[in-house]
Amino acid sequence: MDAPTSPYGQFPLPMSLHILLVEDDKPLQRQLVEQLSQYGHEVATADDGPGALAIVGLHAFDIIILDWMIPSIDGITVLRQLREGGMHVPVLMLTALGQVYDKVEGFNAGADDYVVKPVDPMELNARLHALLRARRINEQPSDTISAGDIVISPSRLRAWRSGRPLILSQTEFKLLLELSRNAGSVVTRPMLIERIWGHDFMPTTNIVDAHIRHLRVKLLEHGDDPISTQRGMGYLLRA
Repeated sequence: MDAPTSPYGQFPLPMSLHILLVEDDKPLQRQLVEQLSQYGHEVATADDGPGALAIVGLHAFDIIILDWMIPSIDGITVLRQLREGGMHVPVLMLTALGQVYDKVEGFNAGADDYVVKPVDPMELNARLHALLRARRINEQPSDTISAGDIVISPSRLRAWRSGRPLILSQTEFKLLLELSRNAGSVVTRPMLIERIWGHDFMPTTNIVDAHIRHLRVKLLEHGDDPISTQRGMGYLLRA
């Protein structure tokens, strides 16, 4: 059987997904994390609405599993804020509410799928991959930037290497994006500082080198080091 493809059709779709699970029921949260981990997925968790909004601002996810009835800010409000903020990551709503009007409200808010508790882990895993396949069909390939085996989607804030998702911080993503846009050419440290932190930023430490080190560690998980240090100048990403 052929392997599923990535959102851009260039690499096999990774069986391991980076998932954000937003669920305040601790026993259920632990159960779902264990079940999803058995399928090879990496799962981050949040217990309430503010926690969910905070973590999506720091990390990139393949899919978000979002409970409807969470504290402080309910799931529907969180979902609306994510969509209004331009985030297009697939969202699967997880809830005990099974009435038709509840499902319609979820879909109108921007949900991609809807599962009523309790959910079978095999079905949940299948639905997650189905969401990514559907997203692949609707994705615009022209949005991507490629540099060797690295593929980046600026609009989705997502990056892959050899078909595997790269779990990057916002700063690491911006660094990789700048290096990819200039693949094969040297990007100087002053250029990176101005484009990522702004021309008014006055670094007091070797902040660029530190973030490049962190980025290298993550890139090395899926291949050799594609970043070449140009002593006294900056960095070059091999095309």
